[in-house]
Amino acid sequence: MMGIMKDQKWEGIISELKAGVTDPSHPFKFSTLATLGLGNLPRLRTVRIRDFDPQNMRLTFYTDSRSKKILHIKENNKVSLLFYHPEKLLQLRMEGLAVREKDEEILEGLWDRIEERSQLDYLTASAPGTEIQNPDKIEYIRERTYFSAVYILPFKIELVQLKRPNHIRIRYSKREGDWKSDYLVP
Repeated sequence: MMGIMKDQKWEGIISELKAGVTDPSHPFKFSTLATLGLGNLPRLRTVRIRDFDPQNMRLTFYTDSRSKKILHIKENNKVSLLFYHPEKLLQLRMEGLAVREKDEEILEGLWDRIEERSQLDYLTASAPGTEIQNPDKIEYIRERTYFSAVYILPFKIELVQLKRPNHIRIRYSKREGDWKSDYLVP
């Protein structure tokens, strides 16, 4: 049992993550993803959260399979996500495991749901990060060869709610298959 406030905050987390997927203007539509690169150097980038499964607390983003983030995830699939809601002064930090979808049928279904103009993000002839002479001269291919879906399965979520008279910080940890919570000094 988490306690009334912790339960309310947990439900708020779920509500905000759902809104990030369904409301195009919600700040949780995007998250900062951290991976470890060469030399254990943290690498940060913004990803768009495409789906959220509250039952399994699973978040999904799409990427090009040739991207550095995929290489980093192959080497070490422990990642972090950071969300921030500026109007609510709410920060969520997540630590979890990144798992790449391998099932071609599932990938085909996800691909079909992406708007055609957005599909171009995964259809460049050259890999992301390749040096080019002119951004208006990018070549595209027509197969979805490089489209990937990545799931984030959190095992720790920290909420920081900035408010007066007291800021609130709660750590939710998945232990023994269930989410446990603890208050922390903000």
